[in-house]
Amino acid sequence: MKSKIKGSLILIAVLIIVASSAVGGIVADRYFNLNILDSIVGRSGNLVGQTQRIVNEESVVIDVADKASPSVVTVSIQTPKRTVFNFSPFGGFQQRVEGGTPQDIGTGFVISKDGLIITNKHVVSSEGSYKVVTQDDKEYDVKQISRDPSNDIAVLKIDATDLKPVELGDSSNLKVGQTVIAIGTALGEFRHTVTTGVISGLGRGITAGSIYEGYVEKLDDVIQTDAAINAGNSGGPLLNSAGQVIGINVAVASGAQNIGFAIPVNVVRSALDEFNKSGKFTAKAYLGVEYQMVSKQSAVLNDIPQGAYVVNVVVDSPAEKAGIKVDDIIVKIGNDKVADQTNGLSDVIKKYKPGDEIELEIWRDNESVKIKATLSEYQG
Repeated sequence: MKSKIKGSLILIAVLIIVASSAVGGIVADRYFNLNILDSIVGRSGNLVGQTQRIVNEESVVIDVADKASPSVVTVSIQTPKRTVFNFSPFGGFQQRVEGGTPQDIGTGFVISKDGLIITNKHVVSSEGSYKVVTQDDKEYDVKQISRDPSNDIAVLKIDATDLKPVELGDSSNLKVGQTVIAIGTALGEFRHTVTTGVISGLGRGITAGSIYEGYVEKLDDVIQTDAAINAGNSGGPLLNSAGQVIGINVAVASGAQNIGFAIPVNVVRSALDEFNKSGKFTAKAYLGVEYQMVSKQSAVLNDIPQGAYVVNVVVDSPAEKAGIKVDDIIVKIGNDKVADQTNGLSDVIKKYKPGDEIELEIWRDNESVKIKATLSEYQG
């Protein structure tokens, strides 16, 4: 008789759990202790008045925001005051004053107690004096900026001793559909804005920036997310549900909704390892040409080889010293063919270090020419 009663109580306990999961209508992550039945039905078979906490998505986001927000900073810039004149369609000129006051332009996050902060390189690409502002509105002057020539990453140094560093996660085992949280100064106006979403794609390749803004960079293997990322979020952390940084928010797709991108944190780790060893980032190899890729279709139509068509040669660059000329087509470097999209000139050069001697196969005046050049260090 006692065993039947105990079995009935266990059945009731299971029904209580199922009902508590269904009521409320919240789509969320939940977990139950494997010993939950021992919490509801005591070892003697009697009901025990104990409350079981259900962790859902809402509490996860709150916990992550509480944990990470003290480590997230706003990056601001103050540029010299200047007067700008614009032509008026109604005749004459209109003038306005720019600069002279601090302006929030991006986000960063603390990686050391003594004042090292990570952000995007493009956030701190302009001339001016930079500050960072913490969650409690403390302002610090940026004393030093180190920019990674190979990635859209920069390290800022401020004078501080008691900052709270973030915890860096691992971006090698991310899954599409995984919950993520972004924190940043949205639109350069709303500090510590928290948005949520999921990882909606991995291994994406994008071109960030705009030729009209003077900044364009190809980014490979980035994380795609539908968490709202706006101008001003750049340089801020993309976090997992444990509050660990898994990426740096870097760009948003123009003309799209809820498509943002982040640089994987393992890329940051590699760059930081080199930075911590030498105090600077790994140098980027430099050839010194401005070029336009010749597509396969253009090559066939014009009876020329596919490659990088040289538009300009930078004065005193390795390219000029090696004898590369305007109108040359760089077809091959070493054993690598220079091809449109799949293996562009910058992709090939990326494989080399400053000081490396390379052999280029060039198409010039309807014949193939071989030239050797010694790459120098990019000064960006």
